[in-house]
Amino acid sequence: MKQDIGAVAHRLAEDHRLSDYDFWRALKNLDNEIYRMSGDHQPIPMEMIRWRAIIKQARSRRGFH
Repeated sequence: MKQDIGAVAHRLAEDHRLSDYDFWRALKNLDNEIYRMSGDHQPIPMEMIRWRAIIKQARSRRGFH
């Protein structure tokens, strides 16, 4: 699964149709939703955590930390 995350993150980071703002907004939306679900004591879907890792890696590959 880790290689899958890295491969998807690499493809997204290289896709110039996506702006840095797109990455920031997607990560912010995921973080807000995970925070809300956590506050409501709801289970957090693994797919959400997976996408958060992908977006973080993609942003990092573009030079953001």
